[in-house]
Amino acid sequence: MGVPSLLLCLSMALPLLLGADECQDIRVLTEAPSANQPFAFNCSFPLLTSKARVTWYRHPSKVPVSTNTQARIHQEQSWILFLPVAWGDSGTYQCVINDTDMCLRVHVNLTVFEKYGCRISRNRPMSLPGGHEQILHFGKDDSLTCHLNFPKSCVLDSVKWYKDCKEIKGERFTYWGIKLSVNNVSAEDRGSYACEANLTHAGRQFTVSRRIAVNVTENVGHEGRIPKITYPINNTIEAQLGSTLTVNCTITDSRDNTNLRCWRVGGTWVDVYYRESKRVREGNETCVAFKEHAIYTVSITFLEVKMEDYSQPFTCHAGVSAAHFTLKPPAPDGRADLMGGLLAVAGAAALVLCVSSRFRIDIALWYRSAFHSTGTTADGKLYDAYVLYPKPPHDCRSSHVDTLVLRALPEVLERQCGYKLFIFGRDEFPGQAVANVIDENVKLCRRLIIILAPELLGFDLLNNMSEEQIAIYNALIQDGMKVILIEVEKVQSYASMPESIQYLRQKHGSVQWSGDFTAESPCAKARFWKKVRYRMPPKRFPPPSPASC
Repeated sequence: MGVPSLLLCLSMALPLLLGADECQDIRVLTEAPSANQPFAFNCSFPLLTSKARVTWYRHPSKVPVSTNTQARIHQEQSWILFLPVAWGDSGTYQCVINDTDMCLRVHVNLTVFEKYGCRISRNRPMSLPGGHEQILHFGKDDSLTCHLNFPKSCVLDSVKWYKDCKEIKGERFTYWGIKLSVNNVSAEDRGSYACEANLTHAGRQFTVSRRIAVNVTENVGHEGRIPKITYPINNTIEAQLGSTLTVNCTITDSRDNTNLRCWRVGGTWVDVYYRESKRVREGNETCVAFKEHAIYTVSITFLEVKMEDYSQPFTCHAGVSAAHFTLKPPAPDGRADLMGGLLAVAGAAALVLCVSSRFRIDIALWYRSAFHSTGTTADGKLYDAYVLYPKPPHDCRSSHVDTLVLRALPEVLERQCGYKLFIFGRDEFPGQAVANVIDENVKLCRRLIIILAPELLGFDLLNNMSEEQIAIYNALIQDGMKVILIEVEKVQSYASMPESIQYLRQKHGSVQWSGDFTAESPCAKARFWKKVRYRMPPKRFPPPSPASC
């Protein structure tokens, strides 16, 4: 091995060696599994954070246990697994827990015993190596628990129970998962029991068994041995209808495992109560052992919370101790209601804006018709609008323009709506100077209507340039005069028009005439005429007769 490689190995091993010496020893435990049996031990500590890192070693080796799941001895998360345990596995194993600001160490002394047989005397059932001691209470309905603690990667099924090497059968005994229910306990129920199950891990199958020394007593135990349930605490839990929920029952008890720990609903085991649907199930029991006591956890899982669950008390039992919880629907979220109210207000405002934008012309016209006076406005004006339209040579005259200016505008705006228009060529007196007539009459108008015809854009807008100049000058300079641009046909581009027209188009917009030029009597209620009336001065007028529309 070269010097660089040696230095690299030393740099990686040195922190582990130093870190191990700085760890605090917190527990020394003894485990006695049977040879050729699957065995697992979980190294956990209640105060660990989510950043805690667990590493297993076999003392005195400083090499971590393999994490290869195909290895016979390997680590999975905080567990060490022996699949199966062998005679040579006896020894001391160390679990090193590195958390954010501390290092903890647990020692597990493992002693492998001969696999359980049928040579144990019935008169000597207690203190079995690798087994558990449990107590049944005389004259009561009680149960035994098969403590099979393995990680989730191990699937357990087909649990069977034996007493003195004979499978337990009879009306007084019922199998429920890892539990054996014993009705009307008698003195004959004392003896040596065993539970056996099939275990599957990574495609490999094993048989695992546990020995239980059972005693029958009428004494529930002295006060110091009564289990303490720290959760639930007869509390209420909010659960959404249809959701999945898991609740843990946490129990502090002595290490001899003599008390039954389970969930019941209405006095019946959960697994029995939900035997058909299996919608609510009791989970496996887990244990964290300390020197003088142990903390047990038994879970209950709701695959789907239903309405009927809200009225049921779910009770965790641990020996003579019991505590329950009840479910209730979540309280209404005030933030959701507030958000819903804000969205409703915003939606209503958006609807109002949409409606007002779509029907603002109809609303404005209705308001004018309902509330404006029919009298003359006292502003010194004589006309409501001055009509400015192109006048090309006679042979190029547009019948559309003439129809709109000389027939449609007078019919709708004057006769039906009561407006007064000044149309040059129709309303001036003969012999008057053109410039004087235009200047005087434009100043007497409240609006300027400009007619645009795309087919006439090759000519000047007006034959009489003085009319155009005076009218547009007054529209641009004179205060209060607004312009109404009416396109006889759609104008594709205003680029060829005078800048003054382009400016007016940008400022006031335009209305496109799309009516039937052959119609004898246009109607003021048509969409085009509503747009024109909306731009005209507010005026209340009597509704047109039915014959006029």
